[in-house]
Formats: sequence, structure tokens, C-alpha cells
Amino acid sequence: MTFRPSPDAVSRAERFALGTVVGLALVTAAGVGFALLLTLVQLRWKPLHELDLMIAGGLNDLVAGNDIVVRVLTGVTDLGGTAMLLWVVTVGAAWLLIRRQPRLAGYAVVTAVGALVLNGAVKALVGRLRPVVDFPVAASTGMSFPSGHAMGSLVSYGVLLLIFLPVVPKSARWVFATLVGVVVVAVGFSRMALGAHFLSDVLAGWLLGLLWLGVTAVAFRRWGHPTTAKVTPLSSGLAPEAESQLRPVPRRHPPTLPHPWRGAAELVTAWVLLLGLLYGAGLLVSADGTGPVPLAWDHNAVTWLAHHRVALLDTFNAYASRIGSTGGVLAAAFVIGPLVLAITHSWRPVLFLTVVLVGEVSLFLTTTAIVSRSRPDVPQLNPNLPPTSSFPSGHVAAACALYAATALLVVSATRRWWKWLVVTATIALVATVAFTRLYAGVHYPTDVAGGASMALIWIMVCWWVIRPQGLMTGDSITQSSTED
Repeated sequence: MTFRPSPDAVSRAERFALGTVVGLALVTAAGVGFALLLTLVQLRWKPLHELDLMIAGGLNDLVAGNDIVVRVLTGVTDLGGTAMLLWVVTVGAAWLLIRRQPRLAGYAVVTAVGALVLNGAVKALVGRLRPVVDFPVAASTGMSFPSGHAMGSLVSYGVLLLIFLPVVPKSARWVFATLVGVVVVAVGFSRMALGAHFLSDVLAGWLLGLLWLGVTAVAFRRWGHPTTAKVTPLSSGLAPEAESQLRPVPRRHPPTLPHPWRGAAELVTAWVLLLGLLYGAGLLVSADGTGPVPLAWDHNAVTWLAHHRVALLDTFNAYASRIGSTGGVLAAAFVIGPLVLAITHSWRPVLFLTVVLVGEVSLFLTTTAIVSRSRPDVPQLNPNLPPTSSFPSGHVAAACALYAATALLVVSATRRWWKWLVVTATIALVATVAFTRLYAGVHYPTDVAGGASMALIWIMVCWWVIRPQGLMTGDSITQSSTED
């Protein structure tokens, strides 16, 4: 009997062959393009050198002196900076490990670290200096060719695109690919506009990044599939067979909030009542700190700490206070949120954390605006304070909101003994932030108590309305990957 493949099988084979040819052509073109560009830079080819200088000078003339444009470009360039890419790769790898995809996690880490090593090695070999412009607007160190931001952003965001592409609907995959491309191009342009790189540096970063991304993708596919029988084109993602584990929540899952309008009304009502409670408490403590008992002890506590400062605690305060700062809390939230989603396979705990933080920030800003309590009249260690009043403490409220809400999720999700370690760590973190605010002389003890009380009450309100514990029973942390 003669075997004849079905038309569908032939069509799939043709699409796979076409995808393979196109992919190999792109990788080959990237390799050839980078080699050519490297050669021209090393030979100091005059037309390319003049083009680099013309673009660097022209962009510098447009950007210099415009503080708003510089801030925007700096924000864009941070998307390709070490801190952002480290967060992207680390959280992505942690997600994959939680979802029991160690091969994909290893691929992400190896590809990102390899890009860093490769970029540094090429920079050292070429030894090209950075542009010299008339009006410098950004400071950059190290060699110029190729651009680390351009290469790092392409590789890091490209890795995540390849890994999570299977969970994106086929009709929308080009949208996500376009978004990644826009981010990568914007990062590269910002490096030129800020005077940190020449055009040829950015192009080289993109070409080398595309080459490295393609090589590692092929190596991963061969590692996972020794034969090509099961291999699918990269347009379907790096590991389509892991689609169920990569999906944030199962296809069939309970609604995030069964009665959203009722829940929203309950939250708004509680928010208004809590604001009234805070306003009343703020009026009671909004004297200048030298009034009758109990405000006298409030002022005396801050004064005593200010008179007993030591160099070691001053240094400790400078670093520990960042735990409750806006940047510190946001950075922690952008790590905790994705990991909670990976563990629980549900949007509801993430919604709980989001509502807790948004409610805390809005309560803090509104309360400080209407209470307007003066800060302690002592020498302060934080000269650049935001224009908010002393009551309540925003650092303490933010730290308590995020870490206490996270600890509550952990306690409700597992029966293991180590959950109490999380509770202990939460108490220690909040206590540390509270101490730093008192030691720095920027808050009274009643400000700290007000911030912590506000956060804890709001957490309990959100817990009662959103009820994330309903989806987090059965020791879900230890069974996070077995429920799909």
C-alpha cells in the first residue's frame, strides 16, 4: 500500500518549511549584516563615520535644553536598562519555574546572560569610544559598539515573546510582535538622542541581538526535540506544547469578581468611611506637637531619637527607608503580583493586591491634603521630602499595605509551617520602615500608627469584598502547577 499524506499534513509541512526558511534567512542576514557593520567600523569607513556624526549632532541639537524631552527619553531608555531587563528576565524565569517549565526558564536565563557576555566581549574587542556632542544630556560609561541597551532589549523582550507566544491568539500575535518591536526601536532611538551611541552602534546591537536570539532558539528546539518530527515553526512559539502551563489562568475559570458593581459600591463606601475616620484622627493630632498630653510624648519621642543619632544608624536609615518608598513598593509589587498569579492561576488575588495598593495611595494623598499636619520641628535626615503633610506616614502605609496583604495571601494559601516566617518577615519590614521614618525626624509616632492602621483596615475591607481566599485553598502554593 502506498502512503499518501493528507492535504492538511502537506499544508502543515509546507508552512513549517516556509517558516524555517524565513527564520534561517533572517538569522543569516543578521549575522552577515553585523559582520559587515563591524568591518566598516573597524576600517573607519568615512561615509559611515560622517553619517554617525551627522545624526548624533543633529539629535543633540534637537534634544539639548528641553528638559521634558530629556525626561521622556530617559524613561524610554530605562526600558532597555539593566534594572528593567533584570526584572523582566528574573520574574519571567521565576514564573516558568513555578509553572514547572525549567527548560524554558533555563533558556530565558542562558539567552539573557549570554547576550550580556557577548555584548561586553565585542565592546572590549572593538574599543570604540562614545559620541562627543556639544551639549551632553546624559552620562554613559564604557565602550560604544555595539549598544547594550539595543541588544539587551531585543534579546530580553524577544525571549519572553517567543516563550509566551502560544497563549496569544493567532490573530493577535502580530500585535504583540509589533509592540515588542516598537519598544526595541524606541530604546535604540533614545540611546542616540541622548548622545550615548552612534547609529551604527544601535544597528549593531539589534543585528547581534537578533543573531544571538535565533541561534539560542534553534539550540533550544534541538535540545527539546532531537528529531524534527515534533518541531513546529517559531511563529507558534518556542514550546507550544506547554501552552496550558504558560496560560495565566485556565481557559475555564471562575469570574474574577462575581458581582463587580456591588463590590465596587462596597469598596467606595468603605473608602469614604475610612477617610472620615482618618480625618477625625488627623484633627486630634494636628497640633504642633507641643500641646497637652498625649501630644507631648509624640513630640518628645521624635526629639529623643534626633538627639541620639549615630553614623551607623544614619547609613542604615538611608538604605532601609527605600523599602517603603514609592519606587521600592512599586518594584516589590511588580515582582509579587506576577508570582502570585503564577502560583494561584487566578486573577482575583492580583486584583486584591491592586485594589489594596490603589486604595492605600488614594487614601494617603487625600488625607494628607485635608489634614495638613506639620512635620516634626527637628533636624531631618531627608532634605528632599515630598510636599505632603506628616499625617499619616505614606511609607509605613505603603509597606504595610503591600507586605501585609501578601502575607495574608500566603497564610490563607498554605498550611506549611514556613508561612509564619513570611508573617515574621512582614512585621520586621514594616517595623523597620516605621523606625526609619521616626529616626529621620519626618514623622511623629502617631503618624506611623495612623499609616499602619489605615493600611490594615483597608486590607481587611478588600479581603471581605474581593474574597481571594475562596480560590486559594488546598495548599495552593505547593500545588500551583497541578490544577490546569
